[in-house]
Amino acid sequence: MSSTSPPLSALVIATASGAPMRSERPKPIHLLCGRPMLSYTLDTLESVGVDRVNIVTGPMVDWVSKRVLEDPPALTMNFVEQRIDRGPADAALIGLSGFDDFDDDGDVIVMPADLPLLEAGTLQRMVDHHRASGAVCTVLSAHVDDPGDHPRITRDRHGRVDAVIRSIELVGAEVDGDEIGLGVYIVRRGLLAPAIRRTRPDTVDGLYRLVDLVGVLAESGHPVDAAPVVDVLTDLRPVDDRRLLAEAEAELRRRTNLRWLDHGVSMIDPERTYIDATVSLGVDVTLFPGTILQGTTVIGDGCEIGPDTRLDRCSVGRDSVVEKTMARLSSIGDNCNVGPFAVLEPGSELVDGTSTGPFYAARAGD
Repeated sequence: MSSTSPPLSALVIATASGAPMRSERPKPIHLLCGRPMLSYTLDTLESVGVDRVNIVTGPMVDWVSKRVLEDPPALTMNFVEQRIDRGPADAALIGLSGFDDFDDDGDVIVMPADLPLLEAGTLQRMVDHHRASGAVCTVLSAHVDDPGDHPRITRDRHGRVDAVIRSIELVGAEVDGDEIGLGVYIVRRGLLAPAIRRTRPDTVDGLYRLVDLVGVLAESGHPVDAAPVVDVLTDLRPVDDRRLLAEAEAELRRRTNLRWLDHGVSMIDPERTYIDATVSLGVDVTLFPGTILQGTTVIGDGCEIGPDTRLDRCSVGRDSVVEKTMARLSSIGDNCNVGPFAVLEPGSELVDGTSTGPFYAARAGD
């Protein structure tokens, strides 16, 4: 962000309960590659220059904040509670109250917490498009062959965006075009609250929707634009259930493995290698099929791990070989040979040069 650009803040709507996941845990803190779903959204916002973010949660604010603050991003965060669910637009209005200044000329990104696959490049292009266009509101969009149930973007005869229409409102309407809205908005902060107050509740469920912001601002004569993306299916599909959670996990693991391959790690079979986003690997590490590395596990340079090995929150020193081993909260020194068929219980420590042999079991203090 250049020195002449207006400040960029964000509102993240993280009000979803665990109901879509059939869980007591709020949806935004379901884990993907060892991290809460919400944390990926915060990482993306940080990478595009957001300096402050207000996270609007449901009644389980303490649960959400505690989980996210275990591994916080560098940006300034504030958690705000929406006690009664009146929809995402109402949540955004509540979120605005969490800002401690009155910078009406700044831009605010408004987005849901359930887009963990949204990449920084996609959001940065949206920010650049918004600022180049001079619009007071920009909605992320995509041109698709089959719009299905997605909200549709409509334009006036001059090609300017004038509304985003939800699928339930399309019945009997004539809407041309194949451009859909993707639920991410950039809005002039000073105009966001007045626009939300002018939206009307849904006639079916009584909730206030963010899509209605576009029509309100356009009707008031403010310029509204859309920033199209190319790959809508990969980046911008909300994680709404366990099946989509599993698909998002697979994609994040693929990205994680590619990153480590680019940083000097060898994988015999990347499709059968599972690395949490919180793991740290040295150079010249070789991972054999069936390796699972979880939590804050750290693997030193030159190690060989696997096959069929699971290490959870463990540390392994340089040039060690660990095969067919299960370990949790354990420490393995340099130049060790562990396994096959070894089990290290929490608190176990193997000093440098240890060779366990097969069928080894270690307990804390051994």
